Amino acid sequence: MAERVAWRCGLFLAIVLLLSCCDSSETESSVMMNNNNRRPCDEIYVVGEGETLHTISEKCGDPYIVEENPHINDPDDVFPGLVIKITPFIVR
Repeated sequence: MAERVAWRCGLFLAIVLLLSCCDSSETESSVMMNNNNRRPCDEIYVVGEGETLHTISEKCGDPYIVEENPHINDPDDVFPGLVIKITPFIVR
């Protein structure tokens, strides 16, 4: 009887350790992906309420939004619903 209890406790601890290992590695990999992939934007971006070209540039990693979007005549005249092209700047 004691052997069965010890075996089950050991199995339970092994499962808990295995699950905690998998959970932490999943969290670490998602953090690594977020740090390596600083491009949370699609290639086509729709400007939201309260956004500016500066905030979009920082968010999407594209410092040349105005140059790549000739339909933007005035960088200060950005409005919700405006569609812009995003090309992230890649450092090599």
